[in-house]
Amino acid sequence: MGNYLNPGNSGFAGIRNDIYVDKSGLIGLINQTIDTPRRMTCVSRPRRFGKSFAAQMLCAYYDKTCDSAGLFDGLEIADDVQFRDYLNRYDVIYLDMTGVIGETSIEDMIPYIQRNVTLELKEKYPELKTAEGFTATLANAAAAAGNKFIMIIDEWDAPIREAKDRPDLQRKYLEFLRSLFKNSGMTSKIFAAAYMTGILPIKKDGSQSAISDFQEYSMLKPRQFAKYAGFTEEEVRRLCRDYGSDFEKMKRWYDGYFFRDLATVYNPNSVMKAIRNDDFDSYWTQTSAAESLMEYISLNFDGLSRTVAELIGGAETKVDTKGFANDLVTFRDRNDVLTLLIHLGYLAYDDEAQKVRIPNEEVRLEFARAIRQVKRDETIRRVRESEQLIMDTVHQNEEAVARQIEKIHEEESPLYYNNEQALRSVIKRAYFSYGDEYVMFEELPAGVGYADIVYLPKRDSLLPVLIVELKWNQSGESALEQIKDRRYPAAFKNYRSDILLVGISYDREAAAGKRKHQCRIEKYRKLPSD
Repeated sequence: MGNYLNPGNSGFAGIRNDIYVDKSGLIGLINQTIDTPRRMTCVSRPRRFGKSFAAQMLCAYYDKTCDSAGLFDGLEIADDVQFRDYLNRYDVIYLDMTGVIGETSIEDMIPYIQRNVTLELKEKYPELKTAEGFTATLANAAAAAGNKFIMIIDEWDAPIREAKDRPDLQRKYLEFLRSLFKNSGMTSKIFAAAYMTGILPIKKDGSQSAISDFQEYSMLKPRQFAKYAGFTEEEVRRLCRDYGSDFEKMKRWYDGYFFRDLATVYNPNSVMKAIRNDDFDSYWTQTSAAESLMEYISLNFDGLSRTVAELIGGAETKVDTKGFANDLVTFRDRNDVLTLLIHLGYLAYDDEAQKVRIPNEEVRLEFARAIRQVKRDETIRRVRESEQLIMDTVHQNEEAVARQIEKIHEEESPLYYNNEQALRSVIKRAYFSYGDEYVMFEELPAGVGYADIVYLPKRDSLLPVLIVELKWNQSGESALEQIKDRRYPAAFKNYRSDILLVGISYDREAAAGKRKHQCRIEKYRKLPSD
C-alpha cells in the first residue's frame, strides 16, 4: 500500500463503519467507460458534497493490492453484472491535490508528483525502465504491470484555486494534465479510466475546456451523475426514519438543489451533521471553504446588488452560464458571479428555466450574514430598509409598511405586477433580511386554509409571529378578515409570542394621489381557550 500508488481500501472501510448512504452505483457508470473513448470523467461538486468519499470508494474497488469484496456486500454495485469484472483488478494512481499542496510548495508540485509516483512504481516493479518523460515512464509501468492504470485525482482544481493570481503556475499545471490525458499516442496505453473531482469544472483555454477529452458533469449539467451529487429525497426520508429525525425540518434546512431528471437533492454533509448532532443548524460555515461569499457578492457589477437582495427574498433570477471561465478571478458581469456561486453550492440552478435561487434555509442564512459585511452603499441601503420594514411591521406602523412596499414595487417590478403572486414576490424582497429573527413559510397549512406568508420567530427571538395575507384589488381589511375567518392564528396558539395579523393589499385602480398599497396590522387577542 502506497501514498500515491495503490492506496488500499482503508479510507472506504472507515466510511462504511459510519452512517452510510449507498452511492456505489457510481462505480457502474465508471465501469462503462473503461477502455472506451469516454474513459476520462470529471465530476465537479461544491465542498462537502461527497467528492472525496466517492474517490476513496473507487480506490477501494479498483485497487488490486487489496480484497474489497466484503466492503461492497449488500450495496447496489454488488448486483451489477460487471461487478466482478473490474473488482480489485488495477493499479491505482491516487492524487489528493490538496494533500500534495500541503506536502510541498505549489511551485514544486509537479516535480513532487513525478518523483514520488515514479519512486513507488519502482518499488513495486523493480524492473521498470524510467524514461526522460513522466508519461513515458507511466507507459513503461503499464507494460511492466501487464494492465493499464486507473487514475483518480481528488480536488483536481485545488492548484487552480491556490494559484488564482499566478497564471504561469496554472498554465504549467494544465500542461502537466494535458501531457497525461491529451496525448493521443500514450493516454490510451496508460489509462483504462481516469476520474477527477473538483469544485470547479475544468479550466477553459479560450472558449473550450483545457483538457477537452474529459466528459464533464457539473452542478450545471450533472446528467447521469445527478443522483450522486448529494442525497435524494428517498435517501433522506430513510435516514430520518432510521434515526428519528424530523424530515420536514431537514427538507427546509438542507434541500433545494434540483436537476433536470431529479427533482430534489440535499446537502449530504449538513444532513449527516444534523442527524449526528440532533440539531438543525447552518453547518455551511464549518466547511473550510477557501472562497468567501462576501468577496463575490461585493463585486461591482451592474444589477448584482439588486439580484442578491431578490435572491435572499426568495426570488429566482435568470442567469447565462455559458461565458464562465471556470476560475475564481475572471468575471465579466453578474452572470459569471452567479455561475461561480452555482458551482460553490450557494445557488441552485434550474437547467431548463436557466434560473437560479437560494436553495434552502442554511444557505440563505449565509447570504444574510455576508450581505451585512458588504461595503457598498446600495447593499447597505437595502439591508437597512428591510430591517426597518420588519420593525415598522412589529410596531404596527401601517403607513410606513405600505410606503416601503410601494417603494420596492416601483424599484423592482413595475411591468409584471398584475396578480397576487407578483405581490407575494415583492413582499419577500421587501422583508429579505428576516433571517436573523424569523423563519419564513409560504402557503403554510393553518386553521381551515393556507396562510400566504408566515414569519415564525426563532427560538431565542422576542418578536411576534407575523401572519401575512395578500389581496389583489381588495382592501387590507378584507385580508385581515380572511385571516380571522379561516382561523389561521389557531395554528400558533402554543407560541409564547404575540401574534400580529398583517393584511397587505394592492389596488391598481386607486385614485390619483392615493397610495396603491394598503397595510392593516392588528394584534391577535388570544382567548382563554387558546
